[in-house]
Amino acid sequence: MTDSRPTRSAARRTPVSSTTSAEPDGETAIDYGVLGESVGFLLKRAQMAVFADFIATFAAADIRPAQFSVLVIVGRNPGLKQSQVSAALSIKRTNFVPLLDSLEDRGLVKRKMAATDRRSHALHVTPKGAALLKELSLLWEQHEQRIQDKLGGDGRAQLLALLTGLEGFGGGAGLDEADLVELPPPTAKPRGRRMAKPAAKSAAEPA
Repeated sequence: MTDSRPTRSAARRTPVSSTTSAEPDGETAIDYGVLGESVGFLLKRAQMAVFADFIATFAAADIRPAQFSVLVIVGRNPGLKQSQVSAALSIKRTNFVPLLDSLEDRGLVKRKMAATDRRSHALHVTPKGAALLKELSLLWEQHEQRIQDKLGGDGRAQLLALLTGLEGFGGGAGLDEADLVELPPPTAKPRGRRMAKPAAKSAAEPA
């Protein structure tokens, strides 16, 4: 059976527009090396570009991408537990609780005791949250239309299919955005050298 996967040499012959990029000042070009053909790196750059448009589009509503995601999931699935929503969105509990608090403080989401487990909270959008979701859906359509204008209708559909195909890859369940930022471990601060104390002078030594 013939292996249809492209070889490394074939992949390197494929021009990648992001291999080099000019700095904002227009003076220095950056050679990205293997990052120019790195799926993860290019996905991250694409995500930043998409999020920039999303944030600008939703700025008037004061809604960030993660808040919109929670509203959509809770609106479509009323009664889910907090743990279920955070798992569906790959948001750790420590980050999800303050996110949920911000929506509850605005009267968009409410917590109720879960019918099957009194130790858990079931989530529901409020009437105010449902009304806002309708407005946000119109903004979302404008945002997605700009992406489609950039990629074309077929290009957007292909991208969605490819991204869906990566779900579950790498066993990344439980990770969130904070885990993707790798910071080097703190290094011990060098201690200053202690000056050696001068030896005590003997009685025969001149002053």
